[in-house]
Amino acid sequence: MDTPVPVGGRPMLVVQKSDLTVTARSLCMIIAASGRILGRGVPVRVDPGTGGSLPRVARLSVEGVILLAHELASVVMMKDDNALPVTLPDRVAKLYLAIGDWGLRPLKGITGAPLLAADGGIRSVNGYDPQSGLWCANVPEMSVPPHPSCADAEAALLDIRRAFQTFPFADAPLLQMGPRQLVDISKPAGADETAFLVGLLSAACRSSLPLVPGLLIKAPNFSGAGTGKGLLARSICAIAFGSPPYAMTSSGKADELEKRIVAALIEARPVLFLDNVNRGLPRSDILASILTEQHVSVRPLGVSQSLSLTPNTLVLVTGNGISLTEDLARRFLVCELDAKMEDPEQRPFEPGFLDAITARRAELLSALLTIWRWARQNEASLTRGRPLGSFELWRGWVRDPLLTLGCADPVARIGANKANDPHRLRIIAIFATWWSAHGATPVSASQLAEPVCEVIDELGKGRQFVASQLAGMEGTRAAGFVLVRQRMGKWSADIYALRKVEDEPRPTTDPPPNPMTPMTPMPQGG
Repeated sequence: MDTPVPVGGRPMLVVQKSDLTVTARSLCMIIAASGRILGRGVPVRVDPGTGGSLPRVARLSVEGVILLAHELASVVMMKDDNALPVTLPDRVAKLYLAIGDWGLRPLKGITGAPLLAADGGIRSVNGYDPQSGLWCANVPEMSVPPHPSCADAEAALLDIRRAFQTFPFADAPLLQMGPRQLVDISKPAGADETAFLVGLLSAACRSSLPLVPGLLIKAPNFSGAGTGKGLLARSICAIAFGSPPYAMTSSGKADELEKRIVAALIEARPVLFLDNVNRGLPRSDILASILTEQHVSVRPLGVSQSLSLTPNTLVLVTGNGISLTEDLARRFLVCELDAKMEDPEQRPFEPGFLDAITARRAELLSALLTIWRWARQNEASLTRGRPLGSFELWRGWVRDPLLTLGCADPVARIGANKANDPHRLRIIAIFATWWSAHGATPVSASQLAEPVCEVIDELGKGRQFVASQLAGMEGTRAAGFVLVRQRMGKWSADIYALRKVEDEPRPTTDPPPNPMTPMTPMPQGG
């Protein structure tokens, strides 16, 4: 590869008509050296925010490559030893985008929060931070004691709770203060208020943690409008990032939700905010992945190859009457608001709450980080809560400090969330009906009793649908049962049996060649 030759203060980019790949690789060197473009699976630029918002990330298009090439270099073509100015051909721009190895500095995310270290260190950065790969903006000046005491942490927690005392956390004891009801902050925070507090501290730490669980802020059906779900979510973002979140709605279709999430990930947004998800949160593999995986593979719309991204995103969801399904149940903490009245929007509120919270951002963020730094410097004395797989580091940074200060453990509710999962309840109903009809007797799909088929196939789609559902339930464990399958070969139907989990064979030091106990199909008509 020829090194571009500087001309007039800018490098000269020679269009090699006989081999445009040479030109594309020279352009790679010029763009990488400029530092103006970063890598996020694809080349991206960071555009400054407007109106106090955080910077935004935009993918570099073919036209963007051409414009950038002419800003950074003198684009010429040689003719009779003369360098003639030309417009960069589209094909060179397309080749540049297709190269894949651009030599760009990686962009892991955009944040308005300070960068935190395991020893309690706090760094305020403006612009690109090579150490973390984050682009930082809007970080306020804070006042955090260098060595906070437990009393400092307790006072900081009280200040934060007082700021959000007007929200109707469902299980919080309330005080009647004139026309308004306030949370009684003289008592320990309950599970709902703690889930919010944990979500708030998670947001402040998100840029410096590999993984944090999502936060679902929910309210009852019908009487949930006006309880303050969206205001609470926006307040979290105002304190942690100094910028309102870009709200997106769910159409109820999983594929549409996936596309919106992928677009938000490429844009490196600090918050993925799904607002007013009132018809239930659609199943989303990518949403589940970004909550428990440090690296995810996504395929943007209109691009054939997949991109590998490092999510650095806080996930917030609001809605009325939402139930978390399947694997999302263990990936979310739940904060429920309940004003315990038919028309919550008619409660007396002072206007400008979010503006007031935004004005106090430096103070409230300092209070959060006072709790965090105290915990980092006194890690050995923290109260340990329930385990939560994938979030071990988060537990020590966020959840356990609040437990030590007397808050409830929101992780304890995950079991209840899973128990109320509609998909799980359906499986339990299938297994109960199955056990009543067949017990442990092996059967094929065509041999299933009619009551079992009716629970599996509520819409009457037929035996093929039942067979496909059974295949998807292989190995499923619920209500003390497990569904096992034995494949019978190309010309025979597979058979299934329901076993009690307590009766499953236990592993031994010398497992048998075939660990599955052979099953004998039930005779036809049995």
